[in-house]
Order: sequence, then structure tokens, then C-alpha cells
Amino acid sequence: MAALRLEQLEAHLARELKPLYVIHGDEPLLALEAADAIRARARANGFSERVVLAAERGFHWGELRASGASRSLFGDKKLIELRLASGKPGADGAEAIEALCAKLPPDALTVVTLPRLDKAGQTSPWFRALERQGTVVNVYPVERGRLPEWIAARLARHKQRASAETLQFLTDCVEGNLLAAHQEIQKLALLLPAGELEFDAVREAVMNVARACAAKARRLRGSCGSSPKKSAPSAACKAVSPRAGRLPTFCARRACGAMRARRWWAAPRRSCRARPCSPRSSTPPKSIASSRGSSKAMHGMSCCSSGCDSRVD
Repeated sequence: MAALRLEQLEAHLARELKPLYVIHGDEPLLALEAADAIRARARANGFSERVVLAAERGFHWGELRASGASRSLFGDKKLIELRLASGKPGADGAEAIEALCAKLPPDALTVVTLPRLDKAGQTSPWFRALERQGTVVNVYPVERGRLPEWIAARLARHKQRASAETLQFLTDCVEGNLLAAHQEIQKLALLLPAGELEFDAVREAVMNVARACAAKARRLRGSCGSSPKKSAPSAACKAVSPRAGRLPTFCARRACGAMRARRWWAAPRRSCRARPCSPRSSTPPKSIASSRGSSKAMHGMSCCSSGCDSRVD
């Protein structure tokens, strides 16, 4: 079937909805937005059940066959998402994908998410099967020269606009990272009103976060280097929570207590308790006899298994 660019996907979904889509690209933000657009359109068309399959290590490809063959209990349409983060399904995965393309499940919409494949991957039989039976949405990264235009288009969604100087400033701040650019745009939409954005206001909104992060980093470095006895993990724990800073010391003391209880490094200590008397013998130990002879106040001594107790008759 046809191959689409991300800019063409919205118009395509407004016209029709195909049973198989392949999102192919390395840009996380744009790939996520493409999947969200397909999900929204599928939800509007009655696909109420959703199955997500992450083909990671230990994944059983029989789950892909089972998800397509099983019918919903209430007869609802099903959305099947297959996420192949590595881009290499292996022999079993390639066979399962080719079998899926040969017979697409009825009343189901399948979305396959892939990273940008090399030439060998794009010429593989399983990817060729996806191209023949599905619609490939190619997600290309935004070049640095086109990033100001991209930021301006995203600001327009929030009814905001900026000058060329402001757009270039934002471009230099995010350094080509679209996720960072998206966060800055969302922050400007919350902090600043609609309309023309002033350069000083944008710079202040961006630099406030940068100053806060730098101050937090300085505090963390200061807590790590304030005392030679404090380790970096302990300082990092204290930065999260004051009580969490006691965790390394607590673990060390508990481990030391366990070692001391086992006494594996030293010979076992001898017991200093007095030997118990024989049940048939009324003669107390020598230590007790000498103490009885020296003091008449202490009498009626009795021995037990746990030691000697004195009782006054």
C-alpha cells in the first residue's frame, strides 16, 4: 500500500482508516503523536478494546497470533499494537509477522511501531510484507534549519506567535531535541497569554528553570563535599528525602549486626552461666556454698536451668 509522511497522516485519517499501519522512524515524540492520532481515529470508529504487545526478550510470538484470532467477549472491535523496539524480530517473529500480513484479523486494527531500519532490514521479507499489506508512516527527524518553523507551528496551536529572534533563541536552547522543545512550548502556553510573545518574557521563563536546576545541582555537590565521611549516595538520598539519607547507615548497621550475631569471624564464646544442679542432688555448686558460708542472710538458694535465683524464705 501507500507510504505517508507524518504531515499527511491527519488528512489521510480524515478520509479513511486502513486495517494495518506501520510507524517507522527514530523520533520518539513524532512517533508517539502518530500513534495517538491513529488511536483517536480508531476510538471514534468504535475500536473500544486495545491490546498492547511489546516484543522484547522472552516475548512469545504466539501471543500475536492469539490476539488476532481471539474474538472479543462483547463483539467489540479490537486495536492491536505491536511495539518492536529493537527492529529485529528474529526468525519466529518474522514468521509471525508474515502470517499476520497474509491474513489480517477481521474487525481489528493493527499498528506496528518500528525504529528506523537499515537497508537490510527494509529489504527483509517481513518488512516487505508490512509494506504490501499496510500503510507505512515514515517519521523523519526535524532538521536544525527547519526547527524554528516547527516551533512556530507548535506555538500556533496555542494561539501564540513569536519573532524570528525568539524562535532562534528557543532553537538554541533545545539543541535539536524535540521532546525538550515540546516541553518548552507547553510551559510557554501555561505561563504566557495568547498572542505575540515578547523575547524578554520567553527568556525569563526558560532561564528560570535553568537557574533552578543549576542551584539544585550546586546544593547537591555541596552536600556531597561538605564532609569526607558522607558518601555521594547518602547525599543524593538526602536530596530526595531527609529520612532517606539515613538508609546507607541503617543498612550498614544492620549488616554489621547480622555478622556479629553469626560470629563467623571469631571463635564462639564460652558461657559464663553456672552449671545447673542435678535434680537428685541437693548439694549446690561450690560458688554457692562459699557464699552461704560467708553470709547467713542468703539461704534457700535454688538452681534452675536459666541460672541462679535468690529467694528469701
